[in-house]
Amino acid sequence: MSEGARAGRRDAVAEMKRGIILDAAQRVFAENGLRGASMRAIAKEAGYVPGAIYAYFPSKEHIYAAALSESLIRLREATETAAVGAGARERLVAAGLAWFDFYDANPRDLDMGFYLFGGGIEPRGLSEELDRELNAALLATLEPVRRAAIEIGATEDDAVVLTADTFAHASGLLLLAHTRRIELFKLDARPLMAQHMEQLAARIAT
Repeated sequence: MSEGARAGRRDAVAEMKRGIILDAAQRVFAENGLRGASMRAIAKEAGYVPGAIYAYFPSKEHIYAAALSESLIRLREATETAAVGAGARERLVAAGLAWFDFYDANPRDLDMGFYLFGGGIEPRGLSEELDRELNAALLATLEPVRRAAIEIGATEDDAVVLTADTFAHASGLLLLAHTRRIELFKLDARPLMAQHMEQLAARIAT
């Protein structure tokens, strides 16, 4: 086997182990929350000795950040893919719906993104550096909405407000949907999200 082939195999094994650790960590976070989780518990869930996972991540916060980062990459791919072709108005609506649909189909990612594992709703973070990187990644998932708003005719400032509106409205509807509180009104969250995005697009256009 050539050196290049051996290196490729080592990389593949390392990536596989990294994935096992991240999957195990998400189960531990879901059960114990970020505060209650430990590197020892994550290692045990992954089937490794604690020292083995330090070769991949220096702390549980870095593991959480890596899992959340990968989730946000998938979310950005979803919104970017949805906002291809058609007119700007259609792209704005499609990107907003794609953001909603991703978390609607992946509730564990929603919990992870809002740090809801095992602790309820309150301000949380990891570290100044990790938070800055993750916040930038989150904003990038909504960039297709902001771009489309500007193409329709929004100012830079108005596009930021509209993007925040999309984020807030989708988050609220997702909370209602996944706690089933939406059933109080005998409504379906997704049509409400679609209607809201159409209204935002119309508001810009006029």
